[in-house]
Amino acid sequence: MKVSKKCMIALAILLLASLVLTACKPKWDAELGTEENPIIFVAVPSGETERVLAGFDKMADLLYQSTGLVIKPFVATSYASAIEALCQDPPKAHMASLATFSYILASEKGCAETALVSTRYGSASYNGQFIVRADDPADSIDDLKGYTWCVSEAFSTSGVVIPKIMFQGVGINPDTDLGEMVEAGSHEAAAAGVYNGDCQFATTYVDARTRIEEDYPDIMEKTKVIAIEPDIPNDGIQFVKGFPAETKEKLVTAILDLFNTEEGLAAMDEAYQWSGMERHDDTFYDPFRQILDAAGVSAEDLAKE
Repeated sequence: MKVSKKCMIALAILLLASLVLTACKPKWDAELGTEENPIIFVAVPSGETERVLAGFDKMADLLYQSTGLVIKPFVATSYASAIEALCQDPPKAHMASLATFSYILASEKGCAETALVSTRYGSASYNGQFIVRADDPADSIDDLKGYTWCVSEAFSTSGVVIPKIMFQGVGINPDTDLGEMVEAGSHEAAAAGVYNGDCQFATTYVDARTRIEEDYPDIMEKTKVIAIEPDIPNDGIQFVKGFPAETKEKLVTAILDLFNTEEGLAAMDEAYQWSGMERHDDTFYDPFRQILDAAGVSAEDLAKE
């Protein structure tokens, strides 16, 4: 049977198109969720790294039981490294738990899409706080000029981003008018830094001090809160852009179901003190973006500091 020249050309075009589509398909998409190609979940050390990882390991085990998907959690050294893992090509992480500022930055880079926002005490938002030693004369952020500052790490929303905006609002340049910034590694460690005299004030989520009362029984008496930050959307669970939609929906449903079980609640509480989760898309973060816009800053600008 003779094949016309036109047919040969058409077949060649179809073959070429097939090869292009195959090449463009993300390599990490192939059979994602198997032992050979697990879903990598990156978390950040909001508290003690061992506790966070233990909680997410339990979550991964429970999700495997309900979905058959293999998830491998790991704790990044910082928000910056977590974002980098999502933004690499191919990605080094497929799921993440990022705080507000870090998610906005990852979203602006085109690396992540939100799916779930956590709730604590029934709320999908939280507040940060400024703490000093109880015997310190400072009673507002206006008094902190020249003070040394303990934070969890440089990309923390409640620890750095919002405090810098608040300082600018009272005429304090956070880059030149304050003392040394000490990155303590976690909110709890930042609070302990004030207690131990390693720094003069700290900014943490409300109330990180309660998580370390076993080690510092009198921390609530030895330190005081002098300011509360505005509402900030909670951390949550995000997926790398392009994550398979069907697999994403399966995981989102299974994660929500975890909060209906004692084992699931215990795992989520151990990791990040999550008591529940809500479905939200990217628009949930628009009010926070407006705070940044009103201050004349962007996530990208803050990341460069």
